[in-house]
Amino acid sequence: MAVHEHPHRSSGFHLPSFRRHRTASASESAVSAGTGTRTAGAYALASLRLLTGFVFLWAFLDKTFGFGYATPSGKGWIDGGSPTKGFLGSVAAGPMKSTFHSWAGDTWADWLFMAGLLGIGLALVTGVALRIAAVAGTAMMALMWIAEWPPAKHLSDGSLSMSTNPFVDYHVIYAVTLIVLAAVAAGDTLGAGRLWAKLPFVRDHGWLR
Repeated sequence: MAVHEHPHRSSGFHLPSFRRHRTASASESAVSAGTGTRTAGAYALASLRLLTGFVFLWAFLDKTFGFGYATPSGKGWIDGGSPTKGFLGSVAAGPMKSTFHSWAGDTWADWLFMAGLLGIGLALVTGVALRIAAVAGTAMMALMWIAEWPPAKHLSDGSLSMSTNPFVDYHVIYAVTLIVLAAVAAGDTLGAGRLWAKLPFVRDHGWLR
């Protein structure tokens, strides 16, 4: 009787151990995969943040120094040119057309626009104050969307507006991007977001995060 019972004990002893080992290995693999996915996502969002920041910084630099791209050489802000006169002065559709024409080239408009480009660009590149950048950037993109007025099929002179979508254009994409980057604290990876968040005045005022 004892001879028959011994194999059963041995068999019953090893099987649960093998299952526990397999379960532990599967759990470790799942945790490792989840960590890897989160890390990849964090780096992807950080890359998006840096690229978007460069878009704003380049616009500021080109309009300031006139690199010959969107702003002709010798027509930069530093040379006496106006960063807003050309764009706002050429608005040809939308409910704020006359308002934008009256703002075009005004000193306050130039300074506010350029400060926005620089501030948003620096915030994105460094990864700090992303919530402020998101609010300021969304307001800027909203005004630029109204200035281009994608819903219009024709301009004031009757020509086609060449709008490709009556609602969603690159201004909307940029605004949503800024909001998402701020919401997920994208400045914590490849940026100074964590250090910024630890500062006493930032801890006391969450909107500075």
